[in-house]
Amino acid sequence: MSTPMDAFDDIRPAVERLDLLTAPVAGALRAWSGSAPVEQILYVDTDPDKADTAVLVENYGSWLLEQSANCVVVAGKRGGEVTLAACLVLAHTRADVNGVVRRHLGARKASFAPIETATGESGMEFGGITPIGLPDGWPLLLDAAVADIPYALIGSGSRRGKLIVPGKVLAGLPGAVVLEGLGV
Repeated sequence: MSTPMDAFDDIRPAVERLDLLTAPVAGALRAWSGSAPVEQILYVDTDPDKADTAVLVENYGSWLLEQSANCVVVAGKRGGEVTLAACLVLAHTRADVNGVVRRHLGARKASFAPIETATGESGMEFGGITPIGLPDGWPLLLDAAVADIPYALIGSGSRRGKLIVPGKVLAGLPGAVVLEGLGV
């Protein structure tokens, strides 16, 4: 079986490429205390114009669709309070925002956060938001299928570049909750 590493020529530990990462992601890697050595989080430099999943798999290999995960920011609302959370699901699925997410957050209503909110609060670029380096206190809702794959190709915090991270490492990130059926 192919891995995301098979699609790229230049693969390096992300800690060797901190200069190409957004401040929140670089900071999280510098302060890493995860379940695996930080060197297991890999970085591949990709064209920012090919950051969107459909374009990425068209250019780097269609089989990457099964091994890519997308991170989206959602806003759960109850009364006057808004809770921001990140959801990580396999790229060929969509986050069940109105079902699983809404119930997990205890919200009356849940929706995708506006782009300005998602990027402004996370410090990351639209199209590159990643679960590594999320703001303190944000829940990370992770589909069980992401936790179960050997490696996931995810955003790097910017449109340029991708991270390759073992699924089990993603499940151990701060604030992570693994949920069955999050990706539908």
